[in-house]
Amino acid sequence: MTNILSWIIFMPLIGAALVALVPRNQLLTQRAVALIAALVTFALTIVLYMAFDGQTTGYQFVENTPWIRDFGIAYFLGIDGISLWMVMLTALVSLLAVGFSFTVQARVKEFMIFTLLLETAILGVFCALDLVLFYIFFELTLVPMYFLIAIWGGHRRTNAALKFFLYTFLGSIFMLLAMLYLGFAYYRETGAMSFSLLELQAFTAAGGVASHIQHWLFVAFALAFAIKLPLFPFHTWMPDAQGEAPIAANLIFLKIGAYAFMRFAIPIFPEQAQAYAPLAMGLAAASIIYAAIVAVVQTDIKRLVVYASISHAGFAILGLFAFNTIGWTGSVMQQLSHGISTGALFLLLGMLYTRRNSFQVRDFGGLKREMPIFTTLFFIALLASVGLPGTNGFIGEFLCLMGAYKTNHDGLFGTGPIYAILSATGVILAAVYMLWMFQRVFYGPPAEEKPKLNDLRPWEIALTLPLIILIFVLGLQPSLVTQKTEIAVDAMLQNSARVAQQSPATGTVEE
Repeated sequence: MTNILSWIIFMPLIGAALVALVPRNQLLTQRAVALIAALVTFALTIVLYMAFDGQTTGYQFVENTPWIRDFGIAYFLGIDGISLWMVMLTALVSLLAVGFSFTVQARVKEFMIFTLLLETAILGVFCALDLVLFYIFFELTLVPMYFLIAIWGGHRRTNAALKFFLYTFLGSIFMLLAMLYLGFAYYRETGAMSFSLLELQAFTAAGGVASHIQHWLFVAFALAFAIKLPLFPFHTWMPDAQGEAPIAANLIFLKIGAYAFMRFAIPIFPEQAQAYAPLAMGLAAASIIYAAIVAVVQTDIKRLVVYASISHAGFAILGLFAFNTIGWTGSVMQQLSHGISTGALFLLLGMLYTRRNSFQVRDFGGLKREMPIFTTLFFIALLASVGLPGTNGFIGEFLCLMGAYKTNHDGLFGTGPIYAILSATGVILAAVYMLWMFQRVFYGPPAEEKPKLNDLRPWEIALTLPLIILIFVLGLQPSLVTQKTEIAVDAMLQNSARVAQQSPATGTVEE
């Protein structure tokens, strides 16, 4: 158990190296090796879950080894009740992505290598506690994602891949500059360099960096994470990138931007985060409403789901900047639920695409009669995405709205409940665009001159069922997640409250 996080992070990378050694003509072996690597990774996360102590505060399974001593950079890993779920979800959807990728026929070896490399990068993001190490994993996600889009994407894949890379890379430069400033500021005060999250968090809390400088540093971090999330108006890369990306990339590329806000930007700069909370909540509400309105007019089913994804990301930020236990717990649940329900929609759309090579609404109709099993599973995932009570989507959205309303009602930021009320309209709009699309695709008149489609095969049902089961398990028993999450959430909020109370400008944070 001492190095289990390293094994989890680098097992997909080991699998990618083994796939590279397989002769190019042995496609089945390449797929099998990739699937085994993803399966072992997921099995290790189950072991991690069983050994995790949900009653302990602080980070667990910590690995802290000096890496570049002269610059204070360390190989520093650890998880808490927040990152535990992100690690497990990444391993699960990566396993499903590799399983579905058996349908890929072109350049199979390279596809499996890039898919496993993307899994390693995202797992590293959720475990890193050193800012430089986090930045390396954060930027490493760009490389496999770029090639997955550029080589195996849709018709506009080249432009989409370039736009994705430039947007997210340029945004991350601001975070890099802020990190370097923090590291050298720490050096000026202590005589030693450090990029440890814990040490820099204590350093800024003790006033090691002037308050007006911290504002700019927070903005630099927030800009990088808002683009990665993405948050309105920094979202324009995502419809193109995710709309053209292969299904495997859609599944694995989770909302690491919201997690990065929660893990780095807010804990290091809690006072500044609360000062910008009204703006962040306003942008979250704008993301929810704008993306939902744009989704209504989409004629491409996949792009509709992508805009729904942007709308759901707004709820995660809304709960996060509520700065109370309800909102933060809701944000974690929303991130987790989004990966499950939207992942199920993408997976099912990928199966539909293999049958008709199209995502256009006009190319479908009457699928309920042709594909009853597919229709049932898709409808369940759709209801979870809409936020129907009894599904996982309801829990996250409800808690985020409750957290935002409580903060506004308590007068913490002086904005009133306007953001919570506006965001709640996103739930109504989600029902509009999802159910309208469902009615046209599954109950509308059959597309002319199109052959009848076969229903899901047993292996396709088996791939989808884990996500469908989780939709109901987390919807009916959310305490399975919240019990291990609330302790970590409370500890982070208490630290934020202690720092913020030193400034009369931001007021007092209530639990």
